[in-house]
Amino acid sequence: MSRYRIEGGRRLQGEVTIGGAKNSAVAIIPAVVLSDGVCRIENIPNISDIFVSFEILKALGAQVRMLDPSTVEIDPRTICSHVVPHELARNMRASYYFLGSLLGKFGVARVSMPGGCNFGLRPIDQHLKGFTALGATVPPMIENGMIEASATHLIGNSIYLDVVSVGATINIMLAAVKARGITIIENAAKEPHIVDVANFLNAMGADIRGAGTDVIKICGVPHLYGTSYSIIPDQIEAGTFMAAAVATGGDVLIKNVVPKHLESISAKLQEMGATVEEIDDMVRVRMDGPIRHCNVKTMPHPGFPTDMQPQISVLLAMADGTSAVTDTVWENRFRYVDELRRMGAQAQVNGKVAVFEGVPMLTGAPVKAYDLRAGAAMVIAGLAAQGRTEIDDVHYIERGYEYFIEKLRGLGAEICRVDIPSPYAKRA
Repeated sequence: MSRYRIEGGRRLQGEVTIGGAKNSAVAIIPAVVLSDGVCRIENIPNISDIFVSFEILKALGAQVRMLDPSTVEIDPRTICSHVVPHELARNMRASYYFLGSLLGKFGVARVSMPGGCNFGLRPIDQHLKGFTALGATVPPMIENGMIEASATHLIGNSIYLDVVSVGATINIMLAAVKARGITIIENAAKEPHIVDVANFLNAMGADIRGAGTDVIKICGVPHLYGTSYSIIPDQIEAGTFMAAAVATGGDVLIKNVVPKHLESISAKLQEMGATVEEIDDMVRVRMDGPIRHCNVKTMPHPGFPTDMQPQISVLLAMADGTSAVTDTVWENRFRYVDELRRMGAQAQVNGKVAVFEGVPMLTGAPVKAYDLRAGAAMVIAGLAAQGRTEIDDVHYIERGYEYFIEKLRGLGAEICRVDIPSPYAKRA
């Protein structure tokens, strides 16, 4: 067991380089199953969710070889199973993408109910609706915690998503890419990683058009081939460092980003008084003076991303007035607010809305990470606070941020990872 220990009150300054997008990588790795050849994927983020994805591939029979810390070579031709084991699927939400890829490749898939962060109900009914529309049979009852889908032949169809769902959009793309005929996904999600996954599939020989819009058209092809591909930079990792710069009154140059992917984040930080300068594939964030209050409402892309909601809330907890944060995407994503209160924040939560009365300063306290992005928010709060903050359950944070401590130290933060004894360990 480990925790992060932070001595706060230090201004972040310098340069940081962003890694590959977690939300792209956890879908692109399962997509390799569809290939009839070897795939080389670059700009892989060094995070625990990726290592779990590799273990799932190995359990299925694929050959996985790391060429360097950010490049992997995967040979799916030796896959001999369509079952994703429970002990692996339970560790990450995105394990459900193996449903779409295995179904698309073999006509059958059996995957344990996925795990990952717990911040409200996240049903996969839209995924299963899409599989059924393509001709798959999905039993109405989940037996032994396993989801199963099978089809003699997948046939293209028109699918309207009742809600905008990133996971369902990607999973349906994976299943439909080799289906007979044309598949049209309406009310599709438009996030950058949707486009990234579609571009990867197209690099293997797929015919996907319209990714990044709300209508995606997929013309099924009989075969997909090996390819080399580089994953886009991580929008949320970049946004997290942008928020950390503002929280600490810092000046940080954030490299290897796509500034357009950050527009909704940049706009809110500028509204709060920060200076955000775009320079080719970099953004520079500077903060002088107090943080101004504002209201934030999360929306599907191109709106403000729900995965940045906890991080932006830390800033509003220190803003010079009253701010409201509304999360329209997920339920129960404000559990971290109780932890902010331990650090002196004044906040009230009512359903999907949190109201913050800004305080001049947060103070260090023992807190915990409730999920990946809430954990990142606790780190930002600790960096800005006066005194020491210790954060437990940091395994959530390490699901999505590579070399997080090292990158923050490079900016001047005083943060370290501390091993703590298990309460169940035998005493000498």
